[in-house]
Amino acid sequence: MRPSRRTLLTAALCTALAAAAPLAQAADAPITIMVGGINKIIYLPAKLTEALGYFKDAGLNVELQSQPAGVDAENQLIAGAVQGVVGFYDHTIDLQSKGKEVQAIAVFCKVPGEVELVSTKAAPTFKSMADAKGKTLGVTGLGSSTDFLTRYLADRQGVASKDYSLLPVGAGNSFIAAIKQDRIQAGMTTEPTVSQMLKTGDAQVLVDLRTEEGTKAALGGLYPAASLYVQNTWAEAHKEQASRLAQAFARTMAYIHTHTAEQIAELVPRDYYGSDKALYVQALKSSLPMFTSDARMPAGGPETVLKVLATYKPLVKSKNIDLSKTYTNAYLAAPK
Repeated sequence: MRPSRRTLLTAALCTALAAAAPLAQAADAPITIMVGGINKIIYLPAKLTEALGYFKDAGLNVELQSQPAGVDAENQLIAGAVQGVVGFYDHTIDLQSKGKEVQAIAVFCKVPGEVELVSTKAAPTFKSMADAKGKTLGVTGLGSSTDFLTRYLADRQGVASKDYSLLPVGAGNSFIAAIKQDRIQAGMTTEPTVSQMLKTGDAQVLVDLRTEEGTKAALGGLYPAASLYVQNTWAEAHKEQASRLAQAFARTMAYIHTHTAEQIAELVPRDYYGSDKALYVQALKSSLPMFTSDARMPAGGPETVLKVLATYKPLVKSKNIDLSKTYTNAYLAAPK
């Protein structure tokens, strides 16, 4: 007995729906983004995009997770445990030298936003990175961006890596404790920790990478830093999600440039500033100029980052690195 026309149409419809189901799931599939210290002001766009509802507006189901050291977040990405990382752009270059293709699809900061602080106790004999010999310097983690930058700053002042020690101390309270306990004499950290330590008098600024002027003086050019990076293969296979993500962040960058520090502070969780909201707002005010206005890669930035990493990383040389594969503006809307 031949099947009826209705039976054939019903079967065809069921087949079509079954085929479409994975696509429908893929469109709103959960996206996990690991943030290298979610309460750091340099990574503020991650939480701010969530708070403003821009992920939801874009039809995205995003979960933010925090990991104090960028190098650990990077490892989670390579392992496929997360789809994206909010961390420093320089990881994309370092990873390419190791055979891993990762690209920044939205750039938050034109400069690192980092500060090399020296403890007040050590300050009398530690006046520049040239005095780092014999000292212990704090970084968030070995292989992290603070590690890269610290090595470069010391090298530029003629201090070889064998002449000082690096100690991973994380960020925030663990960094503060390391300074106070004299486990490190200097270390690299971000806002709001910087403002907190300056207020208590436990540390002083040694090198300031929060401004374009300070960054150009220390590193020789703009150093694009905080960004959203993903595996190139993931972006290629999920172009729609990648575009929505990049454009949601671009919308946040525009918000940052059209609102005050006080307005922005109202959107962050209370534990970001604890009992001193005024200090957080002050730290935020000093940080706002470092953010991009459109999430696009600043011209000349990748070249500066490559120059810095190539100084002490044998595998990171211009002839080995294709910068065009380490970032893209392709998922952002065309500039108006």
